[in-house]
Amino acid sequence: MNSPVVTSAQMRDAENAAFARGVSAENLMNQAGDGIAQAVQQFFPRPGYCLAFSGKGNNGGDALVAAARLKRAGWHTDVHPSFPESQCSDLLRKKITEFRDTPPVAAGVSAVNASGIPAATIILDGLLGLGSKPPLRDPILAACREINRLRQERGAYVFAVDQPTGLDGDSGETDRNCVVADFTVTIAATKRGLIADNAINFVGRLEILPLSGLPLEPADETVACTASLRGLLSRRPFDAHKNQFGRVGIVAGSRGFAGAATMCAWGALRGGAGLVEVFVPENIYEIVAAAAPFESMVKPVKSYRDLIEEKIDVWGIGPGLGRENAPEIIELIQRAENPMVVDADALNIVSTNLSILKNCRGPRLLTPHPGEMKRLAGNQKNSRTELAEKFTGEFPITLLLKGSRTIVAEKGKFISYNTTGNSGMATGGMGDVLTGVCAALLAQNLSPFDAARVGAWACGRAAEISIFNHGESQQSLLPRDVLTNLGRALGELQ
Repeated sequence: MNSPVVTSAQMRDAENAAFARGVSAENLMNQAGDGIAQAVQQFFPRPGYCLAFSGKGNNGGDALVAAARLKRAGWHTDVHPSFPESQCSDLLRKKITEFRDTPPVAAGVSAVNASGIPAATIILDGLLGLGSKPPLRDPILAACREINRLRQERGAYVFAVDQPTGLDGDSGETDRNCVVADFTVTIAATKRGLIADNAINFVGRLEILPLSGLPLEPADETVACTASLRGLLSRRPFDAHKNQFGRVGIVAGSRGFAGAATMCAWGALRGGAGLVEVFVPENIYEIVAAAAPFESMVKPVKSYRDLIEEKIDVWGIGPGLGRENAPEIIELIQRAENPMVVDADALNIVSTNLSILKNCRGPRLLTPHPGEMKRLAGNQKNSRTELAEKFTGEFPITLLLKGSRTIVAEKGKFISYNTTGNSGMATGGMGDVLTGVCAALLAQNLSPFDAARVGAWACGRAAEISIFNHGESQQSLLPRDVLTNLGRALGELQ
């Protein structure tokens, strides 16, 4: 399923077409509100405090439906309207009445949960929705300032309904008092402005809420989400055996960077590879052999050229590798006929001779972070999307450009934007895990494009589960936490 990126005009056309078929605005609003409440509960499973800020249109109605559902689930809910009820739309007034008539649950939220963790406060930003643009004016302006104050001073988490108030849904331009959302639950499809580079810190985690009765045409850009990725990882047959899920070869590590090889191996194992072999320099062999997963096979390497003869289905190369053996690494990248994930120091080596990417014998998935991408493509002023399109247009590779909104690109395919993850992932070793996971997915017969999309989504989702379900924080999150929760993340796609 393609989850397209659309303009406001395309979204309006889709809504009008649905109305013409007999779909009611209230039906869509009820679906949206229920989905928003589910998104809140996905990240905050225990009841807390919910403040719903509403404007006078249907965006406010979506927030009211969500607030009513949370109220029934035991949340303490309160509504902050920005306009007198008499100025609100008829449908919004109906949802206000339904919210008031929803009885609170007697055994609702307590100040702390059983683990002693304070109950969360979340804010629903239902002030302005589709088609709204800066600048902001009172009373909406005052409401935005209050939302941002509560987020800053009281640690409230903000869920924007469809798009943050004060953000242009087509361009991503923002008002100086734009709501800073931690999560944006975009309804039916992702609006183009939500994925703009300058919008990331206002949009936060992007959750897509499909609506039945509101189908959308495929587009040149899409987002990686549960709906668009589900089915790429099929359930294994009962009589499956390890040789069906590939032999992954990890080429990583050097003196002082032995841990990179270990984390990469763990990523490949947790990502589902049938067999994992780890090839490391002789001078760190004993260190890696002692620290590597028992389930992997660690082998010393005298020359990386010798690896061409190894019976490996998919390669993962680069984490902690160093640049001492650059000619041998270039030869391996060029000559290996099977798929290869190229990361870290292997990318830095490639950046000195980009022409090798034009005649590699097998598929190549490159996974640079922004600094590595700058070394590959030079210091360009293009947007990340333009940079990815230009690079994949020039070289026959698949690109996974890491970042707060990771981009996956390949010539002839749509641009894909990742939706999961958080800033806790900004720590050493996360990329090593991702390299292993992507290699494992390739070994299970996913294409490089789909392996990149699923790998980025799953690692990001595992990081979210670590924080919101298992007590980690943005400061404490480690790559091993991602590994621990990778199974649950991948399970959500099956």
